[in-house]
Amino acid sequence: MSGTVFVLSAPSGGGKTSLVHAVLKRLAKLTLSISYTTRPQRKEEENKVHYHFVTVAEFQAMLTQDTFLEHAKVFDNYYGTSRLMVEKSLNAGEDVLLEIDWQGAVQIKQKIPNAVMIFLLPPSIEILRERLEHRGMDSPQVIAKRIAQAMAEMKQYHRFDYLVVNDNFEQAVDDLQNIIQAQRLGRAYQQQHLAALLTRLGL
Repeated sequence: MSGTVFVLSAPSGGGKTSLVHAVLKRLAKLTLSISYTTRPQRKEEENKVHYHFVTVAEFQAMLTQDTFLEHAKVFDNYYGTSRLMVEKSLNAGEDVLLEIDWQGAVQIKQKIPNAVMIFLLPPSIEILRERLEHRGMDSPQVIAKRIAQAMAEMKQYHRFDYLVVNDNFEQAVDDLQNIIQAQRLGRAYQQQHLAALLTRLGL
């Protein structure tokens, strides 16, 4: 029995991290893949909880060992998804949620064709800019760079199966949860998870 890979991508400031944690609290048998990254650890972050923080040299060594299912360079930092972690969760019947950028999402789709692709959109560029400014983490120059990057990323929306607008937070959480639950009710998924029942019914 194997689980399903759900991929959630969004531009910087799109709010995907908050949505992910809200959905994880609602749904059982859903595991978040914790990415590896070379970016600096923020004071509120915990290693191996928010990310696996590694050096560039360590990341490059892992690349040569084919450690990653996908990897990408975003804002001068590297990010990667552990192949072993994803495969272990899927083989245990767990669904896996990947919170990654669109470049990594495309790689996942190529390797796992039945992965469910979800893209998160802001309600407007103005609100996206306000969210980035509210975080208080970046200079105006960096925010301008992130907005430009976000515009480029959002043009990739056509690569995804579902679009969710993060305007009202609770509605966005509901939408994300509904996508996952709808996938779980699909025939291919249910054939695996209801095998015993189907046998008892003579099907």
